[in-house]
Order: sequence, then C-alpha cells, then structure tokens
Amino acid sequence: MLRWASGIMIVLGLGHLSLVTLSAGEEIAGWAERGLWAAVPLTLGGGGDAATMSTKLTFWSGPGSFAVPLIVLGCLIWHLAGRGVAVPAAVGWAVAAWCVVGGVLLVPSPFFAGAVAGLLIVVAARKSTHSDDPVTIA
Repeated sequence: MLRWASGIMIVLGLGHLSLVTLSAGEEIAGWAERGLWAAVPLTLGGGGDAATMSTKLTFWSGPGSFAVPLIVLGCLIWHLAGRGVAVPAAVGWAVAAWCVVGGVLLVPSPFFAGAVAGLLIVVAARKSTHSDDPVTIA
C-alpha cells in the first residue's frame, strides 16, 4: 500500500511540474536568459507589472509549489516501504487533509488522488501496528 501511495504522490508532483513546464516553458526559459540569480523578483506589498506577476505566478505554480516536496515525500515513502519501515498514520492524515482542502478549493483537479495516497498511508500504518500485536490463542 505504501508503494501505491508513494507512486501516486510522485506522479502527481511530476505531472504538476510537467504541466507547468508545458504551459509556461517560455517564461521558464526566460529565467535562464535573464540569469537565474534573482530571476523571480521578490517585492513586498504585491504590485509590479504584468511581466513580474507572470514570473511570480510561474515560479509559485512550478518549482516553488508543493510539487517538489510531494515528489521528495513520495520517494522517501517508497524507500521506507522497501525497507519495511512503517510510516506514521499522522503523515497520511496530513497528506489526505491537505489534498481534500486543495481539491475543494480547486475543482476540478487531481488533488483528490492525493487524498487516496494519504488514506493508503493511514491504512498501511494501522496494519503495521496491528501486525505487531501478540497473537493470542483462545
């Protein structure tokens, strides 16, 4: 179950980054042309022209989004599953809650698939705690 959960998270993160790259590839290429250092301006108080806002939107919907940490978390859970290490149920509940809120706020979206991944982590955690219980023979 943990492998399925991690696979869902990795696919969601990679899919998100792929879509951002496809839809804003010219903007991302512009970062390299302008120089990566300070390619995305940080200005307090909002504002800025349309080009600055487009750059910020591309950054926060791409590499600055939760897609990268979601991929990292998915890889970590994949690794832990391979070693037979249980992932705490709280991690699953947090992922599920975040994905449900995101899915409600951004409909239609694949956020709800992330909620499935979170619930798979919870179920796997519960199975691992029940399997550690001593067996009693009546």
